[in-house]
Amino acid sequence: MARLAVYFQQFGPVKHRRADSPPALRPAQMEPPMTCLHRIFSRIPSAHRADRQKLLPHRMDLRLTVALLAALLLTLSVARMGTPALAAPAPQTNQSDWLTVAIDSELPERYYNRLLSLLVYRVKSLETDKGRKKVLLLDRGSDADVRIGLMPLSPVGGAAIYTRFYAPVVAFETVNDEITLDELAARWQGGGEGPLVITREYEAELTAILGVSMAESVIVTTTNGILAEVEADADAVGIVPFDRLHPRFKVLTVDGVSVLDNQLNPTAYGLAAAVAVTGPHAGELAAALSGYITDSSNRDPEHLTTLIMTGVTAMTRVTAAKMERNGYDYPARVISPTLSAADITHISNEVPFIEGCVVNASQDNLTMCSDTTYWAALEAIGTDIVGLSGNHVNDFGRDGARESIGWYRENGIAIYGSGLNVEEACAPLLWEHNGNRFAFIAALAFGPSFAWVTDDLPGACYYYDHKELIIETIKKLRSEVDVIAVELQYLETYNPYPTGEQVTEFRELREQGVDIVTGVQSHVPQAFETYGPDASQRPGTIVYGLGNLFFDQMWSWQTRTGLIARHTIYRGRVIGTEILTIVSEDYAQPRWATETERAGLLRSIFDAAPARPE
Repeated sequence: MARLAVYFQQFGPVKHRRADSPPALRPAQMEPPMTCLHRIFSRIPSAHRADRQKLLPHRMDLRLTVALLAALLLTLSVARMGTPALAAPAPQTNQSDWLTVAIDSELPERYYNRLLSLLVYRVKSLETDKGRKKVLLLDRGSDADVRIGLMPLSPVGGAAIYTRFYAPVVAFETVNDEITLDELAARWQGGGEGPLVITREYEAELTAILGVSMAESVIVTTTNGILAEVEADADAVGIVPFDRLHPRFKVLTVDGVSVLDNQLNPTAYGLAAAVAVTGPHAGELAAALSGYITDSSNRDPEHLTTLIMTGVTAMTRVTAAKMERNGYDYPARVISPTLSAADITHISNEVPFIEGCVVNASQDNLTMCSDTTYWAALEAIGTDIVGLSGNHVNDFGRDGARESIGWYRENGIAIYGSGLNVEEACAPLLWEHNGNRFAFIAALAFGPSFAWVTDDLPGACYYYDHKELIIETIKKLRSEVDVIAVELQYLETYNPYPTGEQVTEFRELREQGVDIVTGVQSHVPQAFETYGPDASQRPGTIVYGLGNLFFDQMWSWQTRTGLIARHTIYRGRVIGTEILTIVSEDYAQPRWATETERAGLLRSIFDAAPARPE
C-alpha cells in the first residue's frame, strides 16, 4: 500500500492540473470517484501490475474497496474545499518557478517507467539559465512546457535521452551492399521489392523512424527467426538492433551510410530513433535525466572497435622498383584513407626489413627483403600490428631475421609470429582498444624449415611443432581477453576453394575458442565462413585466404584481386565482418574494385565456401 500511496499522490491531483497552476496555487479538477480510481490504477507501470491487480474492485475485499473510496473522496474533498484547521496556507509561488513536463503515453514501458521514476524521485527540480525550476508532471502534452517522446534521430528535433540504432541485414553471402531508407519505408508499408522482417520489441521505434504504422505483411519473428528468413529468401531484408548483430548477417548501408562505421555521424544515419526532450530547457532536462541512465544507447562509440586484417605484403621485386621510382608511400596512396581509419590495422609482412636492401626485380627472385624506408607505405595505411608468420622471414638468414626483428623493436612497432626464440615467436600480442581486449597469435604451417624458429635461433613460430603450446595459450587467454585472433601461413594453392585439410584445421581453431581465424598465405582470394552466437561457440569468422595486398603478382586476374577483412567488435564481441575488395595496378598499387569487379569477386568466394558443419 505504501507503493500505491506514492502513485496516488503523483497520478491524482498532479495529472489534472493546468499548465499554469502548480499544486500549491490551485485545487485539483474534480471527476467521478470511480473514474479517478480507474485512471490511477491504469497508469501504474507494469513493474507494479501485481499490486494493481490485487486492488482492482472486482477482486478486492469489500471492506478494502470502501476504505479506498473513502480515502479518495476525502482527498478530493480536501483538494476542493480546503481544510484550514489542518493545512498551512499555500506558499506564494510564481508560475515561472515551475517547468511542466509530459511523457508521451505511447512511449514503450521500458522507457516510460524509468523516466517516470526519475522525474518523481530524482529530477524534482532543474537548474536553468533562468534560475532553478521545480519539475511538475502533467498528463497532457498540449498543456506542458516540455514533452518527452520517440522521434527519428536524423534529424532529432530535441535533446536525446536514449538513442537506438538499427541495421538492415541480409544473409552474409549477399552481393548487394546497400538499401535506401525509402525502400525500407516502402517495405514497412507493405510494398517494396521484398519482405521486411523484424521483432515486435522495437516496433515503436521503427514506427517513429518510418512515420506510419507497420503493415500486416511485415514478418514478425525472433532475432534467430530473422536470420532464418533472410537466408531462405534472397529478397528479404531484416532489421536488427545494433547490439544484437553477429557475423552471419551482412549489414547494408542506408543511403550510403553504414552503422558499422567507427566514424559515424549519428544524425547522418537514417535508421535510428531517439527518446528526446523538446521545448524550453530541453537540453538541461535531458542532461539531468541522462545522468541516471546507464543504457542510453545500444551503440556507444566508446565501446566499439574496428579491426582490419590484410593479406600478403611483400614490398620487393617489381613492387620495390615501383616504390623507388614513384615514392615509398606509392602502394598506399589509394587505399590509405580507409585502412588508416580503422582502430587497429594489421599487416602480414612476408619479408624482412633489411637496411640497404638491393632491389632485384626479377620474377624468378625468391630471396626477398624490403628496405627499411619502405615502412613509409605501411605507416601511410596506419599500421598498428604486424604479423610475421611468412615463410620468407629468414630469406636473409638468421642474422637478417635478427636485424629485422631488432629494427621493429627499435621503432616501437608491435610484432608477433616471429621472434629470437620459441617463447617470443609463439607468444600472443595483447592489445586493448575502447575496453575491448585482444590477443593476436600468428604461426607458419608451411615450409621451408629454415624459416622456423628454434629454442635459440630466430624465425617464425612453426604451427605443427608448437600446436599444443598454441592451443594451451588459447585456452588460457579465453578467460582473460575478449577477442582471440589467430592467423596461419598455410599451404598456398592459388584456388578460391580451401583444401579439406585447411577447412578442418581452421575450424579446429574455432572450436578451441578462437573468434577470428585468418589465412594469410593465399595469393588469391578464398572463401569466408561466418558464425553467429550459439550454445557451443562465440560469434566469429573464418577467412581462408585474403589474397595479396602489396605484391607484384600481376600475372593473373585472381592474383591481382585481393580482400581486406574489416571486423567490428562491440563490447567484447565480434558483431560483424565486412569484405573490402581491391585490384592491384602497376605491380604495386591496389585500388578499390569497381561495382562489377566486386560483384564477380564476391560471387567467386561465396561459391567457394565449404559446406557448413552440422
